[in-house]
Amino acid sequence: MANNISHTTEYKVLARVLLVLMFLTFTTIAITSFDLKTFSVTVALLIAGTKAFLVLSYFMHLKYESVLLRILVAMVFVLFAIIVLITFIDYAFR
Repeated sequence: MANNISHTTEYKVLARVLLVLMFLTFTTIAITSFDLKTFSVTVALLIAGTKAFLVLSYFMHLKYESVLLRILVAMVFVLFAIIVLITFIDYAFR
């Protein structure tokens, strides 16, 4: 953490984030019962990205870190999105 400052998050906030994560997990499971054709993987990856953002922000305390670290993590997400996009393009033209 920046400057060794202790940050605490209330248990109510963490419990709400946990409930949202559980809801998103069950939503991902429920989506498998619908026939979304090519969008099934896209929707699942969007939900997984949202869950990763919540875990990074609240449970790994990224929101309390410096701007440089946040930018570096955002760049990793952008790189991941580019790799997934390239994979989808390859899959579409097979």
